Amino acid sequence: QVQLVEAGGGLVQQGGSLSLSCVASGRIVSAYAMGWYRQAPGSQREWLGLITTDNTTAYSDSSKGRFTISRHNAENTVYLQMNSLKPEDTAVYYCHANRTDYWGQGTQVTVSS
Repeated sequence: QVQLVEAGGGLVQQGGSLSLSCVASGRIVSAYAMGWYRQAPGSQREWLGLITTDNTTAYSDSSKGRFTISRHNAENTVYLQMNSLKPEDTAVYYCHANRTDYWGQGTQVTVSS
């Protein structure tokens, strides 16, 4: 059974940084483009960006310039580095294997003002 497990969330002050990881069982990370999403209370899930199997990245307007997605295929891990965090970045963050039903359980990020 495929599993994606996010980690690295927590409480951080405005302007701070966090690095999230998503560890996959099997070779999911090397086989699929991997995306990051977030969902704030009362809001729809928002796409943040993705990294393809050839390491091409794409970002949403809300994450571009502040967030960076990377991958480590040998460790079956994809990362989301978040800098210059704002209170509006507070949400549960999820990773997703593109074009599959594979989602992680999410990790909470809270940014205080």
